[in-house]
Amino acid sequence: MSDGDKLLDSTRKDLRRLEEKERRPAGLAGIMFFGGVLGLLFAVPIVAGAYLGRWLDSLASGYSVRWTVSLIVLGIVVGAWNAMRFIGGRR
Repeated sequence: MSDGDKLLDSTRKDLRRLEEKERRPAGLAGIMFFGGVLGLLFAVPIVAGAYLGRWLDSLASGYSVRWTVSLIVLGIVVGAWNAMRFIGGRR
């Protein structure tokens, strides 16, 4: 058996194993991990926007929440985009 044949055989075995794995349902730990990552992908940009906006507002004279609100909304948009990309990439 040549090296090329060994490589093809090994690749076929790997493909069969991956196809079988995709058919099995995810376990409880996998579901919890997926939900945790999804939550972090959504929440971290919102919290980062809030902290950055609060810091920028503290630099301005007087009372202002313009940056805070704007960056929280931007964080929501970025978090939703992150979550959609993460879910879409799981096909």
